[in-house]
Amino acid sequence: MNRLKEKYLNEVVPSLKEKYNYTTIMSVPKLEKIVVNIGVGDATTNSKMLDAAVADLTAITGQKPVITKAKKSIAGFHVREGQSIGCKVTLRGDNMYNFMDKLISIALPRVRDFRGISPKAFDGRGNYTLGIKEQLIFSEIEYDNVLKIRGMDIVFVTTAKSNDEAYDLLNELGMPFRK
Repeated sequence: MNRLKEKYLNEVVPSLKEKYNYTTIMSVPKLEKIVVNIGVGDATTNSKMLDAAVADLTAITGQKPVITKAKKSIAGFHVREGQSIGCKVTLRGDNMYNFMDKLISIALPRVRDFRGISPKAFDGRGNYTLGIKEQLIFSEIEYDNVLKIRGMDIVFVTTAKSNDEAYDLLNELGMPFRK
């Protein structure tokens, strides 16, 4: 069993149950999925950029990404409807816990001048979004093979009803929030 999943079941559930006076274990908020998204704006002119982003995301998450397409045409960005403009991966179950463990213990400490992540990026429904400026913080990415340094969005989707519950859940799981 995964280290983070074990921690959730043995430590986080009892502490949240006590803090919020939940009657059953099923009402305790849990991490539902993690969505990792890379937007590739250059894909409109150079399709190799999208292939590189897909390869990076596959290496980081261990799962094959889905290519995202533009919903609308935007002339200012030279984007047509249906054009490939990024890729994303939805992680659930053990893959999700493995990725989160790797993110917290290995990747985030490698960020330059890291003082913790912002506690203000909750959406009001118990989900948290984290933006990363470069994919190089993950140990799977080899610096020499990188075509372009890209950022990514990581969305933690929880079953929490409020921001406070989600904050407590992620904090207990070990997310390094800024004090």
